[in-house]
Amino acid sequence: MVFGDSLSAGYGLTQNTGWVSLLEQKLEQQKLNYKVVNASISGETTAGGLYRIEQALAIHKPTIAIIELGANDGLRGLSLMATQSNLEGIVQTCKKHKAKILIIGMRLPPNYGRAYAEKFQNIFVKVAQHSKLPLVPFLLDGFAEQRELFQSDGFHPKVEAQPLIMKNVWEKLQPMLAK
Repeated sequence: MVFGDSLSAGYGLTQNTGWVSLLEQKLEQQKLNYKVVNASISGETTAGGLYRIEQALAIHKPTIAIIELGANDGLRGLSLMATQSNLEGIVQTCKKHKAKILIIGMRLPPNYGRAYAEKFQNIFVKVAQHSKLPLVPFLLDGFAEQRELFQSDGFHPKVEAQPLIMKNVWEKLQPMLAK
């Protein structure tokens, strides 16, 4: 189950072209018996995620939960302590439901100031280290500075960037998958 925001929901992309769909295709190609559920919502914050994680886990009963939340918290300048607390709550709820967890990290654009941006980025590292979870340090690693790979809003990757996102996730997800 992918539990994220617009970056996982495929904002601005035609259906089945986002990285989550590419992940599903890769699992099929590798003949790995996993069904991918995309429980992502554009605009979601960690508070919204914490509110709805219990129900999502109860409905979908995932073996693995990929948590890709926090970007909207950072962009809105929400409390870093609250963001970390919400992510930790999501992780604890996933553990209670016996789901393996992959944390997806995010970074903020430089105009948010170095101190805030660094503290924000460290939230994901702290949550992953505290619970001994695998971490994709930065979802957009390797292309975040390439403006041509982003939609006109400057935040959402174009279809051409989706394979790069999937590659970043796959690197940490693959060792979690049972053959």
